[in-house]
Amino acid sequence: MIDFIDILPEVQAALDEGRAVVALESTIISHGMPYPANLECARNCEAIIRANGAIPATIAILNGRIKIGLNEEQLEHLATAQNVVKCSRRDLAVVISQKKDGAATVAATMIMAELAGIRFFATGGVGGVHRGGENSMDISADLTELSMTDVCVVSAGVKSILDIERTLEYLETLGVPVVSYGQDAFPAFFTRESGFNAPIRLDSPEAIAQMMLTKWDLGLIGGAMIANPIPAEYAMGKDEIDAAINSALASADILGIKGKEITPFLLDAVKKLTEGKSLEANLQLVYNNSELAAKIAVAYSKNA
Repeated sequence: MIDFIDILPEVQAALDEGRAVVALESTIISHGMPYPANLECARNCEAIIRANGAIPATIAILNGRIKIGLNEEQLEHLATAQNVVKCSRRDLAVVISQKKDGAATVAATMIMAELAGIRFFATGGVGGVHRGGENSMDISADLTELSMTDVCVVSAGVKSILDIERTLEYLETLGVPVVSYGQDAFPAFFTRESGFNAPIRLDSPEAIAQMMLTKWDLGLIGGAMIANPIPAEYAMGKDEIDAAINSALASADILGIKGKEITPFLLDAVKKLTEGKSLEANLQLVYNNSELAAKIAVAYSKNA
C-alpha cells in the first residue's frame, strides 16, 4: 500500500498508538457545498472531532496519491479546484493510475479508511436507492460498500432526495446494521423523521462502540449505518423540504441529469428553493455527526 498512500504523521501516530481516529469525506468539500462554506465546513468538522478527543483524517486523492489526512493547503485546493473527480469505488483505480485529483464519496472514503486502519467515519448523508430506482436501477454504491467494508458510518440517515423505504429494505437484504441514535424514527437528513423506524435504536456512543466491537470480533464483515438525527433547532419542516425536493427532481428529469451528477444538482437546487436554509441545515448536521463519530471512536478505542 505504501506505493499508493500517504498518511499524515499525526494520523499515523494516533493509529500506531491505538487512539481514536475519525475519517471525513472530501466530496462534501469539492462537490457538496459552495466556496467558502465548503472550506469552513471542512475546518469545523476537524475541530469538532479534535474537541471530542479524536484525530480527524480527511481523505482524498491528490495527484494520484491517496491522502489520509489533509493539511490546510490541501483543504484549500479541494475547496477551490475545478477539475476534481468525484470518486466512488469504480473510479479509484483510474484516478490513481492517471495521477488525477479525486474527492471521495462515502464508498470511496470507506475503502481508503479501511486501507489505513480507520474504523469510524463521519459524513452528511449516505447514498441509497433513488426515487424511481425500481425502474432506473439507480442505487448508490455506498450501500454495497457498507456490507463489505469494515467502517462504521455516522450520518444523518440517507439523503432526503432518495427513496428511504426501499433503501432500508436494501440495507436489510445486505445485512447492514442500521441504528437510529437516541430515537426510534429513522431520520431523513434535513428532518428528524422519515416516516419509517430504524430496525435498531441505541442511546449512547458506548453502546454503539460495543456493538461494533462485537460485530467485528464475531468476524461479521462490513460496517454499519449510524443514523444521527439533525439537532431539532436546525431541522427543516417536512412539507417545505418535500416540496423543494419534488421541484428539484422534476427539473432534473427535464434536464436529463442522472448518475453521479444527480445528487449535487438536487442539493444545489434545494438550496436555492429554500433560500439557503437547506445549506445551513446541511452544515449543522455534518457537525453533529462529526461529534458523535468522535465519541464513538473514543469509546471503541478504550476497549479494542
